[in-house]
Parts: sequence; structure tokens; C-alpha cells
Amino acid sequence: MKYRLVVFDWDGTVMDSTSLIAECMQLAARDCDLSPPSTEAAKHIIGLGIRDSVRFLFPSLNDAGLDVFAERYRHHYVPRDGEVRLYEGIETVLHSLAHDERFLAVATGKPRRGLERAFDHCGLRHHFHYTRCADEGWPKPHPDMLEKLMAFTGVEAEQTLMIGDTIHDLNMAASAGCDGLGVSYGAHAPDTLTTVAHRAVLHSVEELGNWLKQNA
Repeated sequence: MKYRLVVFDWDGTVMDSTSLIAECMQLAARDCDLSPPSTEAAKHIIGLGIRDSVRFLFPSLNDAGLDVFAERYRHHYVPRDGEVRLYEGIETVLHSLAHDERFLAVATGKPRRGLERAFDHCGLRHHFHYTRCADEGWPKPHPDMLEKLMAFTGVEAEQTLMIGDTIHDLNMAASAGCDGLGVSYGAHAPDTLTTVAHRAVLHSVEELGNWLKQNA
């Protein structure tokens, strides 16, 4: 076994939520009398903490403006997050990784309340030993989430794999000294993912499952 700790991003990797997130970012911008970002721009910031996301899109906003925008985003997103579905086949991938000597974890840009709601909706909580959220420490791409997960499990960086759909995930992995595995079916396109360090970039859940069977 090469990887004793396999860490999944959530939005755009496990759940097909990127389009809804982008739409709610655009709606929040309109509520705040800001020019809505393009869908591509809104998807680019998925995976960052909410304040970092808004700051990236609207660098001129002050702290009060960031707070208002975040509240309007939640206003649009939270009532609809039950609409989001798992990517087809992702639970089979999780089942295939189950092993007495392996830990599965989540490192997500969601706040804790958001991840717990998602677990309630999708029923995947029992697959994961540990989880870290953006409001529990430094958000991506800072390595804090992975460093905490490695500390919890006692697994070294060379035996840890981070799977995610954005360069924020892959940069976090590189900063933590871990391998990063990109999936291009979420927020970031393949030509974006390949600009940063990666073991591979995979284009479907089926490809992900096959790669993990051969390499994890």
C-alpha cells in the first residue's frame, strides 16, 4: 500500500456542486450591487474559504462588505444544497479504498456546518475517519488542513495523497509535501490543473477509481 492516508476535497470532487456554487456567487454579487463574475471566474475560487473567495473576486471590498457578501451567498446556497448530488460512482471509489490500515479523510473549503449538512444529505459520513474544514484553521492552499490530518493519523507526507479538482488542492498538497491527484470533472480545466505539481490529472470518476486501484 503506497498511501495510508487518502484525502478528498469535497465540492467538485465528491459532490457535483460547482455549478450551484458559481450561480450563488453570481446571485450574491447582484444582491451587493457588484458586477457578477463569469461562471469560469466563480468556479476558479471554489475550494478557498468564503472570505478568500470573495476577496479574490472583489479585491476592493472592505471587511464589512466581505461579511455582507458571504451572508448573501449563504442565503442563496444553503436552502438549495440538498439539491446537490454525488458524482456517479464516487461511493464505489470510496468502498474500494477501504482497508484496516488506511485512513480516508476530507479537506474542504466548506465551513463545518456546510460539510455536516452535506454528510446528512448524501450519507457518506461513515466512509471518513477525519475531516477538516476551512473555518477550523488556515484555508487552502495553506497546508494546515493536510498537516492536521497527518498529525491526527500519524501518517507521513510521503504516504499521503490529496485528491481534488482545483489548483488550490494541488498547491496545498505540494506545500504539505504530499502527492496531489487532480480530477478535471469539477471546477478547474485540465490545462489549469497541469500547471501545478501533480501525480496525474484524471477526467472521470471511472478513471479516478482505476488509477487508485493501480497506484494507491
